[in-house]
Amino acid sequence: MVRRRIGALLIPLVLAACAPMMPHLEGGVRKVPSPNFDARRPNLVVLHHTGSDLVDRALATLTSPERKVSAHYLIGRDGEIIQLVDDRDRAWHAGFSWWGGNTDVNSASIGIELDNDGDEPFADAQIDALLGLLADLKQRYNIPRPNFVSHADVAPGRKVDPSAWFPWKRLAENGFGIWCDAPWPPAPEGFDLALALTALGYSPLTPDASRLSFLLHYAAGNESLSVDAQRALAFCLLNARNENESGAGVDVQAPVGATPY
Repeated sequence: MVRRRIGALLIPLVLAACAPMMPHLEGGVRKVPSPNFDARRPNLVVLHHTGSDLVDRALATLTSPERKVSAHYLIGRDGEIIQLVDDRDRAWHAGFSWWGGNTDVNSASIGIELDNDGDEPFADAQIDALLGLLADLKQRYNIPRPNFVSHADVAPGRKVDPSAWFPWKRLAENGFGIWCDAPWPPAPEGFDLALALTALGYSPLTPDASRLSFLLHYAAGNESLSVDAQRALAFCLLNARNENESGAGVDVQAPVGATPY
């Protein structure tokens, strides 16, 4: 059962009350409320680790007005799920980010923090709880299978969480994210790795950092993979994603004379 911390939920309301009013416009603004709207519907889940050794320490950080960081959920090592921000509200977890061309990932996503110091395996009870939460979120918001990503994926070069210990394959086996097991069939001739990473969602503005985040997610951070192996992995993942979306394969090649970005 999700335990809600009422005090934490009040923090966004207090901050909203302190927000500046709309600037004065000559002639004023006529307001005619329309009934045709609904609440924010998240379409992406971003997973983090806290970098902490105690869940209460992470909780203090995520609810501190001075720290100005939050997430929708925090999951302890024992599997306890704590909701900090309502799903319909925008939590402050991704920071400066990019995914699939979206530069405001916070507005489109749900952020989940896993209490873990980054140098340890994730507890089974914690991952079991995460899988249950992800199943609920996926069902309620119809989140596409490929849209379960990491903080490192959306903030390459700036963030490296969750760490190489995170069990991405297990998540994919349960329908959250995509995965390809080695050995991977070779990519076709002309297949462009940088274009492929951009097609997967990574930022083209930081190509090398995006490549390292890609390896952290799909190869446990193994930077010794050859370029051909990285191309093969990216090609396999693009096919997996495309088959999930449309049932068709994918061919990513750079046109002659084209730049990859």
